[in-house]
Amino acid sequence: MEAKLIGLGVETFKLALYLSLPMLMGGLIAGLLISIFQATTQINEMTLSFVPKILIVVGIIVFMMPWMMNMMIEFTTKLLNMIPSFIF
Repeated sequence: MEAKLIGLGVETFKLALYLSLPMLMGGLIAGLLISIFQATTQINEMTLSFVPKILIVVGIIVFMMPWMMNMMIEFTTKLLNMIPSFIF
């Protein structure tokens, strides 16, 4: 019983990491490229770094939404199927 709960917790953290990783990597790469651009042109405008990152993250969310929903539905289905094993 405890092993199942620990495994479920680990799987939950893995799923959260898998779902957030594309957005985090997109924002990281965009931030790096924008920082390099700002350093070479000596432009220090806050909106120049903020707006493109937001647009890239939103674009990644829109593009990856079917995959993300599929992963969440599979996890939820597995979780709901495991409920009887936790009751008894």
